[in-house]
Amino acid sequence: MPYLEGILLMRAEPERAWSTQEMARRLYVSESDSAPLLESAVANGVAVAAEGAERAYRYQPVSPELAALLDRLAAHYAADVVTVATLIHGKGDKRAQQFADAFRWRKDS
Repeated sequence: MPYLEGILLMRAEPERAWSTQEMARRLYVSESDSAPLLESAVANGVAVAAEGAERAYRYQPVSPELAALLDRLAAHYAADVVTVATLIHGKGDKRAQQFADAFRWRKDS
C-alpha cells in the first residue's frame, strides 16, 4: 500500500519534488522504507529524479499510456479503497503480485 499511496501522492502534485524524508512523513513509514519506494517509481517509469535536488523525485510517467493507466488507478482507488486494499493484502493466491503486475510498464505494451 505505501507504494501505491506514494504514487498517488506524487500524481496529485506532479510539479513537486518529493524527498525521501517528505514521502516518509506523508506515508507514516521510515525514510529507509520511502527511499526504495521512490527508487522503484523511477525504475517503473512513474517518476524521475528531480534536477538539482538530492534524493528527490517528481511524478513523470514515461508515456501518456502509463499516465492514463495511473489516472484510472487513482479513480478506482478513490472510489473503492477497500476493494483495492483487499486485493493488495489478499492471501493465498498472489493477488498483490497480480495487482502490481497489471501496472508494470513493459516495452512490448
